[in-house]
Amino acid sequence: MLISISSRWRPHGPGLVLALVTVHLHTHRDKNVASPLAPSLIYVAAVPATAPPRRVHPVPRIPRLEMGQPRRRGHPHSHPRGGHQACPRRGALPAVAALLLVFLAVSLLSIAISAPRLADRHPGLGDSSRRSLRHPSRSGWTASDDLWGSELASNFYGCSNASSKFLDSSVTTQSDRYLIIFTSGGLNQQRTGIVDAVVAARILDATLVVPKLDQTSFWKDSSNFSEIFDIDWFISFLAKDVKIIKEPPEKGGKAVRPYKMRVPRKCTPQCYLKRVLPALMKKHVIRMTKYDYRLSNKLDTDLQKLRCRVNYHALRFTDPIQKLGEKLVQRMREKSKYFIALHLRFESDMLAFSGCYYGGGEKERRDLGAIRKRWKTLHTSNPEKGRRQGRCPLTPEEVGLLLRALGYGSDVHIYAASGEIYGGEDTLAPLKAFFPNFHTKESLASKDELTPFLTHSSRMAAIDFIVCDESDAFVTNNNGNMAKILAGRRRYFGHKRTIRPNAKQLYPLFMNRGNMSWDKFSSQMRIIQKGFMGDPMEVMPGRGEFHANPAACICEKTDQISVVKSSSGGNQESVDSTGIKKAIGEPAYPIYTDEEADGSDSEDDPTGTGEEMITEDDLTAREEMIAEDDPAATEELTETEADDDSLARQEDSELEEILSD
Repeated sequence: MLISISSRWRPHGPGLVLALVTVHLHTHRDKNVASPLAPSLIYVAAVPATAPPRRVHPVPRIPRLEMGQPRRRGHPHSHPRGGHQACPRRGALPAVAALLLVFLAVSLLSIAISAPRLADRHPGLGDSSRRSLRHPSRSGWTASDDLWGSELASNFYGCSNASSKFLDSSVTTQSDRYLIIFTSGGLNQQRTGIVDAVVAARILDATLVVPKLDQTSFWKDSSNFSEIFDIDWFISFLAKDVKIIKEPPEKGGKAVRPYKMRVPRKCTPQCYLKRVLPALMKKHVIRMTKYDYRLSNKLDTDLQKLRCRVNYHALRFTDPIQKLGEKLVQRMREKSKYFIALHLRFESDMLAFSGCYYGGGEKERRDLGAIRKRWKTLHTSNPEKGRRQGRCPLTPEEVGLLLRALGYGSDVHIYAASGEIYGGEDTLAPLKAFFPNFHTKESLASKDELTPFLTHSSRMAAIDFIVCDESDAFVTNNNGNMAKILAGRRRYFGHKRTIRPNAKQLYPLFMNRGNMSWDKFSSQMRIIQKGFMGDPMEVMPGRGEFHANPAACICEKTDQISVVKSSSGGNQESVDSTGIKKAIGEPAYPIYTDEEADGSDSEDDPTGTGEEMITEDDLTAREEMIAEDDPAATEELTETEADDDSLARQEDSELEEILSD
């Protein structure tokens, strides 16, 4: 233990001098780092000064160590150069010293009894973690509200009403055009396909058949659309935008055989009109397979707003899913006023696909290497490069470090949305040490409540989606599809706190955390995460995936009091302080159309890895286009705006499914 004492004498009226003594207490765990046991103890005593004080040189004091508490104003730890301090005459010092020694003895005794051992504060952490986590701060940011929301959030709201130029579907829909869509991937990847299918049908002036869900891919969920989403609500809500029917059209009592085709990724509206429309007018019924991310990220404002109406209003989960999700939210609320939902994607398939290494030695390399062989065309693993480029999911321990450094205390309750974590409880132990109040749907719901959903991965994912959406703060350890979908949804519905890791910048910070104090680590974390916290206007419009940053659907309130209402047609209106309705104006962000985009912005890929991949499906799609005898079919169709650190490459089609949820 290290004790440093500083004193200061200050004149206080006739005949009195105030003696201010500051006692600093530190534990000395090693030669480099010390942690404060308690704030500095400050004693004040009045001393008679019957004679002028005699000037003496101050005794040199031990400098304050770097992990100490912030200095108190008015009690400096150093004197001005060349300055001296006055002290009372020698006769008064014994009385003052005796008084201070009594206070000091009582204080040290209380501290020794009450202070917990630092080594016991984070059970389960490795030695390297303990060296860097001497005293995690609970104070966080300057205002506690910042942890759970932004003050600026109240100035923005979701606005997805169509403009007056957007005609009713009864006017635009052609009676002999039908579009059938087969989605691909997990729940959230399929959700993007459903959203874009509605927009594609609108572009083609076609009737949309309720999309077919993927039942054969990696996820192998046999659920159909009506078992996950409220199909009747979906059809009725979008009736003014696109005509939707439940089953394919029939001719002579038999279903019309559709013409199968596929479009490249990020196909623009012009691409659909040039490539798909001629076939649709000739064949009348078109079936598109592997439909995910097959529509451009950048569309005109009305089409972007249609995306928002579909994603945020038309897609509702069925009653059984919705009710169980709401029950879990209620049970979390009963435990704490605020709670964090964590999407923890750290299953073996995720780690194998990423090609990252997490320190598990030969066993980890053997286990994940065997799974990785599933994808024959997957690139050679380069763990160090993946880490540097921010493509490795954060470990549970790193998530704990992230949250504690941002200011969340150990008493916060966490709901974890995840599958079977690689390494099991040993891997989760550091995170649970940071946050002992750790919950999952399995721990909150009874066995009977979960039984109807257990064999259906998409329905289980839907339950997690509801809890994550309703949480006070949503955190993810990856940048996959669920993270993107929820980030955009939470922006739309009030910019609820949403924390996505700035993994590329976090990598060197995590690597060096053993060489810095906790205060410095925490400070650097907050700097790095600025712009990744879900605050309004933190992302430049047009950047990133639209589903994560729906800028066209975010409006800023005017000086009048604005109230947003949603009608069954998905339109929204604002009411000013006089009660007179007025149309919502253009969004606060500029909107880029296809013609305005210069292609410099990097569009995220569905896997969340930051790479744009050209799959065999895309090559097949090009061949199918050429088979249609379209003169323009030889043109380049795809946008391969890859991340600066990546190169477009051909991969197996199943690659994009693994990181989707």
